[in-house]
Amino acid sequence: MALKVVRRALSAQSWASAWHFVRTNKMLVTGLGIVFVLAVSGHVASIFVDAERADVGAGAPARPPSWLPAAKNHPGFALGTDQQGRDVFADLLLGTPATIRIGLIAGLLGVLAGTLLGFTGGYFGGLWDTFVTLATDVFMTIPALMILIVIVSMVQVLSTEALGLIIASLAWPAPARMIRSQVLTMRERAYVQIARLNGVRDFKIIVMEMVPNLLPFLAAGLVGATAAAVLASIGLSALGLGPQNEPSLGLTIYWSLFYGALIRGMWWWWGPPMLIIVLLFIGLFLAAAGLDQIANPRLRKSA
Repeated sequence: MALKVVRRALSAQSWASAWHFVRTNKMLVTGLGIVFVLAVSGHVASIFVDAERADVGAGAPARPPSWLPAAKNHPGFALGTDQQGRDVFADLLLGTPATIRIGLIAGLLGVLAGTLLGFTGGYFGGLWDTFVTLATDVFMTIPALMILIVIVSMVQVLSTEALGLIIASLAWPAPARMIRSQVLTMRERAYVQIARLNGVRDFKIIVMEMVPNLLPFLAAGLVGATAAAVLASIGLSALGLGPQNEPSLGLTIYWSLFYGALIRGMWWWWGPPMLIIVLLFIGLFLAAAGLDQIANPRLRKSA
C-alpha cells in the first residue's frame, strides 16, 4: 500500500515537472503556436471570406494583388488571382488546413502502427521481433516517394483523406525502429522486471509502465512523421498527383508551374504558398526541437 502511495506521488510530481517544462519551453510553444494558427486559419477565415472565391472564374484571370497600382480597376483580391480566376488568398486559406490535415492523418496512423510494431517486437522478442526488424529495414531502404508516385498514379479519384491514408501506409518504419530501440532498453530495467516477478500482465506493463515514459518520444515521432507526410503530400500535389478537386498548397504550386507563373512574373501566385510552407516547417521544427528537450535529459539540463 505504501509503495502505491509513493509511486502515485512520484508520478504526480513528474507530471507536474513535465507540465512546467512544457509551459516554459519557448521553442515548443512557438512551434505549436505557428502550426495551430496555420491549421485553424481556414476555419476562422471562412467566417469572413467566401469559399466560392477559390473556385474557377471567381474573378478576372491573372490579376495582381488589389493593393498594387496595376490592379486599381480590379479591387477585392488581396493576393490577386491565378490564371483560372481563383482568388489566391481564399485558395491558400482553404488549402493550408487541408495540407496539414493530410500530414496529421498520415502522421497519427503511421506513429500508431509503428508504436504497436515497435512495442510488441521489442518487448516480446522472438520470431515476431525478427519479422518486425526485417520489415522495418526493408521498407526503410525502399524510396518511399517513388512508391507513393506509383500508387497515387493508379488511383483515379483521390481525396484528402485517401492521400493521407496512402502516405500513412509508408510512414510507420521510422517510428517502429525508434520505439523498438527504446523498448529493448526499458524491458531490462528494474521496475519492469519487478512488475513481471509480481505477476503483472505484459499488456498492463506496456500500457501502465512503459508507454508513459515514452510519451515525449512518441510526441517527437508524431511531429517528425507529420512533417514528412506534409512534405510528401506537397511533392505529390506539385507533380499533379494529389487531389484535384480540393485546394492544397501543393496544388497551388502545381498550377503556378503549369501556367509558368515564375516566368510571367506572377509572384503573388507562387510566393505566398512557398512562404506558408516555410512557416509550417519552421513551426514543426521548433515543436520537434522542444519535444527533444523534454525527451533528452541532457538537452533539458542545458536548457
